[in-house]
Amino acid sequence: MSKSRLYLYDTTLRDGQQTQGVQFSTAEKKRITQALDDLGIDYIEGGWPGANPTDSAFFDEAPKTRATMTAFGMTKRAGRSAENDDVLAAVVNAGTSAVCLVGKAHDYHVTAALGISLEENLENIRASIAHLVGLGREALYDAEHFFDGYKANPEYALAACRTALEAGARWVVLCDTNGGAMPSEVRRIVAEVIEAGIPGESLGIHTHNDTENAVACSLAAIEAGARQVQGTLNGLGERCGNANLTTLIPTLLLKQPYADQFDIGVTRQALAGLTQLSRMLDEILNRVPTKQAPYVGASAFAHKAGLHASAILKDPTTYEHIAPELVGNARVIPMSNQAGQSNLRKRLMDAGLEVAKGDPALARILDRIKDREAEGYSYDTAQASFELLAREELGQGTDFFEVKRYKVTVERRKNKHNRMISLSEAVVVVKVDGEKRLSVSESMDETGSDRGPVNALAKALAKDLGRYSAIINDMHLVDFKVRITQGGTEAVTRVIIDSEDAQGRRWSTVGVSANIIDASFEALLDAMRWKLLRDSKELQ
Repeated sequence: MSKSRLYLYDTTLRDGQQTQGVQFSTAEKKRITQALDDLGIDYIEGGWPGANPTDSAFFDEAPKTRATMTAFGMTKRAGRSAENDDVLAAVVNAGTSAVCLVGKAHDYHVTAALGISLEENLENIRASIAHLVGLGREALYDAEHFFDGYKANPEYALAACRTALEAGARWVVLCDTNGGAMPSEVRRIVAEVIEAGIPGESLGIHTHNDTENAVACSLAAIEAGARQVQGTLNGLGERCGNANLTTLIPTLLLKQPYADQFDIGVTRQALAGLTQLSRMLDEILNRVPTKQAPYVGASAFAHKAGLHASAILKDPTTYEHIAPELVGNARVIPMSNQAGQSNLRKRLMDAGLEVAKGDPALARILDRIKDREAEGYSYDTAQASFELLAREELGQGTDFFEVKRYKVTVERRKNKHNRMISLSEAVVVVKVDGEKRLSVSESMDETGSDRGPVNALAKALAKDLGRYSAIINDMHLVDFKVRITQGGTEAVTRVIIDSEDAQGRRWSTVGVSANIIDASFEALLDAMRWKLLRDSKELQ
């Protein structure tokens, strides 16, 4: 059986930018565009030219892509010709080979929001699409509020779609703009649209995630016959986001019946870069990646229960629906007080530590983990700290240096402009190769802003570690999480630090203390020791 071609349309740079708190720079848009093109996306919607300076600048500098670069806009306004509508002109002047125009498909929105007649709206759709086609552009019509409109007035919603198609649109995209449609009704309505004479080969689907059903609704539309699917990386988008292409793409490529029924532009080889792409976007947005994200999340293939880990060691398919490496992810066996020796041995193997089954050290390591978690530690995510603890019990300690003492001061004062500022300063004394070294550092960044006491400690500690300094020069803190594990006067603070180096390695460490600075320093020390452990061979 021959496969049908299913087209992937990415709107991260336009609809994704409507996420609260998200604003891409032109350089960031270009970087994302290249990554999307490398992945194999068919259409890349670059933004709305004329709507803001960044979008306009992007189209002036847009990189050459294999994917069809698409500009987004709206149908012409009533009372003007398509040729003389300045808003439409700005979209056309972006020079893209494809243009997607949004237009009303819900009769209530036409009369209430636009304040025009139903016939005028159809004429706006017709004239706008015909204008694009006349200019030699590939035209797409986004039927806004289509599913709500269809339920209220199916004849008019269909008329809007027919009008665009008859005017020359390559695609008519059915939009669940409010995100409230259910998968069953999306499947039914798309099937009815095709039965009414609009071919599935010209139908796209655009869903929002307001009921956590955007991916399900997209798949339902595809099953009913739609042959283009729109979405965003990591599910970015207005309100609760859009259909998540980071979930849709591996589902279409790896899951039945989709894998046997459809060809998409993404290859198995390109799919292996999906996790990296997802995290690149989070890095650009300065966001912490969602650990529970399907396929690409750090916890997507994490097996905490001892029973699960035991089975995973025998056959990964017992608790994994796909092999994690297919999407560039990795299996994780977290350590916690629920762990058994199966978890422990697997985690030790991942760290390059071979320990025979039944070795007394396994019981000691488990007992120590359980004791420390009772004190407030958590090794569920702090894999690097777990490895350091295990090595101590195995007699493979990592005493690269010893901290003799440290001191941190935080000062708040008025500067010469009579503004209140803070300043943190740290003093650290370490013993390296039998020699004591004292380092002092402030926490000011290049802009003169105080980055806090933990930053001052990190800078002071890294300042002079003798022969080890060069190794840790490329590591930096990428996330810092604080949690109070007990209440009242016995409150204990847990700090988790995520670090990264120039090789792209990321690791997590934990510190616990009644003092937040002390807990942070403990996690920081573990982070540096793990890095030295990994790279110290260069010194030998």
